[in-house]
Amino acid sequence: MPLSSGSQPASAQPASLTPVPPVDFFPADVAADLVDAVLPADLLDVLGGVPLLALELTDTDSPGMTAALDRLLQARPPVVIVGAIDGGKLPTSLAVGAPDVLLTAGREKIAGAGTRERTSGAVEVDDIDAALASLAGKVRANPLAAVALAGLLRLTTRLPPLDGLVAESLAYSTLLAGPEFATWLARRGPMRHRDSAEPVRVRRVGGHLRLTLNRPEVRNAYDTATRDALVAALRAARSDGGVTEVVLDAAGPAFGSGGDLSQFGTAPDPATAHAVRVGASAAAEIVRFPGRVTAHVHGACVGAGMELPAFADHVVASRDAVFALPELAMGLVPGAGGTVSITRRVGASRTAWLALTGAPLDAVTAARWGLVDELVES
Repeated sequence: MPLSSGSQPASAQPASLTPVPPVDFFPADVAADLVDAVLPADLLDVLGGVPLLALELTDTDSPGMTAALDRLLQARPPVVIVGAIDGGKLPTSLAVGAPDVLLTAGREKIAGAGTRERTSGAVEVDDIDAALASLAGKVRANPLAAVALAGLLRLTTRLPPLDGLVAESLAYSTLLAGPEFATWLARRGPMRHRDSAEPVRVRRVGGHLRLTLNRPEVRNAYDTATRDALVAALRAARSDGGVTEVVLDAAGPAFGSGGDLSQFGTAPDPATAHAVRVGASAAAEIVRFPGRVTAHVHGACVGAGMELPAFADHVVASRDAVFALPELAMGLVPGAGGTVSITRRVGASRTAWLALTGAPLDAVTAARWGLVDELVES
């Protein structure tokens, strides 16, 4: 069903060189009946082998539509649910998971760079069909990770932050043992890790603590040494009790290029990976410093370089900042806390879009969505 026409949105990346079959749209009530009537394996057959269910949404505030979406929410099908509204009335509110991603076209853009947009969390695109094709291609490439992400976001938005981090770690660690991550790891091939003498520069003046990511030679790739240094510094400051302000920034041209790929796949087993992740979590330590953390980001803010600063109480971004979540292409979900931190800033729908597509997000849009609190010149 063609909902719109026009060029593919700049943020939507090509899903694959292999053509993606058209995705059929279902009215919400028909989709709810379908999910109730068939087994998950049969549902996948109906959807053409891609665990993505596309909904045509019209008046999302009508009792019938609300009831249908609630049925889908209660069913929690193991698919990514994408809703589309073409120039219609945006919902005043939608429950997380019905749909997982909300796309809209034909809506007037909000003027004013850096003006925070307090809406339903819809993702505005130029062409809904092209955006949906991009999503379908990504989901088809890594269906296990995509479905795990949808289920995780339905969960973490309902949990306190520290519990959400545990849920995220469980999903991430499970996927480490999956075939999609194994395929990515084999394609990556061997990599040599580059140690850094001082991965985090720690400076304390009175009650002011500044933590500077200090691996500019690898664009501040987030490795275990960086994580451990951040955790140690934050724990020491919390134990001290005299720190009233924490500033997180980075040296070099990028705030953070994401997890250090040379260390991916080095955990001895998923259970150990989970134990380490929850036992030494920089995200958890930031959460334990409420009201005192400011992050200054610039350049590439990828993966952990996007997820960790989103936990800060105030995020200041240079206009050259570009944000992205690339983990799905590796057969994984965000693993540095992004399903907790980013959802609390931009909502689950936009987080799902970013994580499913890997699409880049510019600083102005990040500010409008609420990922960033303040924009400054580069």
